[in-house]
Amino acid sequence: MKTCAVAVCAGLIGSAAAADPPQVRGMEAEKTGMSWRISVTLEHPDTGWDHYADAWRVEDAEGTVLGTRELLHPHVSEQPFTRALTSVMLPDGTENVYVRARCSVDGWNADAAAFPLSPVD
Repeated sequence: MKTCAVAVCAGLIGSAAAADPPQVRGMEAEKTGMSWRISVTLEHPDTGWDHYADAWRVEDAEGTVLGTRELLHPHVSEQPFTRALTSVMLPDGTENVYVRARCSVDGWNADAAAFPLSPVD
């Protein structure tokens, strides 16, 4: 197994119009057989069921969605938090993946955080 640890993403992710969008704080990718396990760390001021980070997704450079992780409950007292998605199929030669987060009020962030993948032997 190969693991690709990626540096924490600095700066806000999302549009200026959205109040308190989820922030992608980091990503780790691990190749397991033919697929990847992607772990993403998010931070969002969840207030409860009325406003919380409810998903993140992995995209390629063209914006094609490669996998989506639904978050089924608020994380009010667990910030930042990390969740994983398994069996993500990345096209051969993928050098970067992009992570976009969503919250239950503002929807998907306008911008995605870019993360490089280390070459796998």
